[in-house]
Amino acid sequence: MFIVGLVILIVGLMISVALHELGHMLPAKKFGALVPEYWIGFGPTVWKTRKGDTTYGVKALPLGGYVRILGMYFPNGNGRKTKADGSLTLAEMARQQSGAELEEAARRGQSGKPFYKLSTPQKLVVMAGGPVMNLLIAVVLIAVVVMGIGFNAPSTTIAEVRNAEDGTASPAVTAGIEAGDQIVQWDGRPVESWEVLTEAIQATDGPVDVVAIREGSPVNLVVEPQLREDGTRYVGIVSAVERQRGTLADVAENVWMQVSATGRAIVALPVSLFDLVKSLFTGEERDSSGVISVVGVARLAGDITGAPTAVDSDSTTGTGIPGGMSFLDRAALMLSLLGALNVALFVFNLIPLPPLDGGHVVGALWGGARNVGAKVTGKPRPAPADTARMVPLAYAVFAVLMVMTVILVVADLVKPITFA
Repeated sequence: MFIVGLVILIVGLMISVALHELGHMLPAKKFGALVPEYWIGFGPTVWKTRKGDTTYGVKALPLGGYVRILGMYFPNGNGRKTKADGSLTLAEMARQQSGAELEEAARRGQSGKPFYKLSTPQKLVVMAGGPVMNLLIAVVLIAVVVMGIGFNAPSTTIAEVRNAEDGTASPAVTAGIEAGDQIVQWDGRPVESWEVLTEAIQATDGPVDVVAIREGSPVNLVVEPQLREDGTRYVGIVSAVERQRGTLADVAENVWMQVSATGRAIVALPVSLFDLVKSLFTGEERDSSGVISVVGVARLAGDITGAPTAVDSDSTTGTGIPGGMSFLDRAALMLSLLGALNVALFVFNLIPLPPLDGGHVVGALWGGARNVGAKVTGKPRPAPADTARMVPLAYAVFAVLMVMTVILVVADLVKPITFA
């Protein structure tokens, strides 16, 4: 069953990547840009086909994908052309390659706008389309979990009545509460959730009237919670766990919590990586809530599908064998995992640094600001922004990302986080 989780994860990631790249490609084609290639994966080509001016294909390593849009850089940018030794700068090489690709497309009779000639709003739609697609995927997956599958939560139905901690009869036993009772009223107040019930118990001072539903009929009881030494009150009841479904508001709250948590994790990433490296060399305990690589995610997916099986029921009778995991529990966890990965792709890709999508968004905004500035001051419209100047930064960011990936993979292999 462990391998099933890996397969589901790989397929889910490939679908997410495919839709991410569609988020770039579809608006680019809509705006008339030249899109010669659409690939899922990297490495050797497994399958490809050509439709119109675009080649579509799948490569052997399902670790990403890309869409090639011609004219990403303005070929005639006026930045620095050569280094001190006379060799071309990275920026100039990017400009010349961009120009050469456009010339080759023209020789083949392909027509369309280069990316740098798109309007600022069009550039923003094209570059933000990929991350936004990941956000939409996450919203759909989270909605399926929250509103469709639901989640296990304590209910107002009593699963077990226990004696007091000293072995004597607990307040629940004395009052006559039985397993299967549903508490609907406590001290004259309606009980709508286990949280409301526990708060009511802690606020109780002395005996109170309680109404429970037993076998369909109301039962009136009198309960006096026992005061512990630590100041809390004890009754001696254990809640039954029921599958509950949320609303659109719950979905929105869940998505926002994940987006904001991912943002905070990215901001804290340098410190997290430093602590991780330190733990590898010092033997310190690894932070179980820290960042993980694709290896760690794969391990988590395998743990979900490989966990002990429970007898499943879609009723409100619980989750089956204690310590086991039902099919619905597994489905909810796998979909939640894929939803979280898509949230991470959404937030991470919007980091305003090249070669990430956010870096191209910044370039588009810079070009738009220059156009607006020229219009306001009455100056001629400037040439397209020379975003090729960001290419050296893109190489540096890529190198940092590779180092980060290696660190995380090594940590997940040498000192993995255990998902119990």
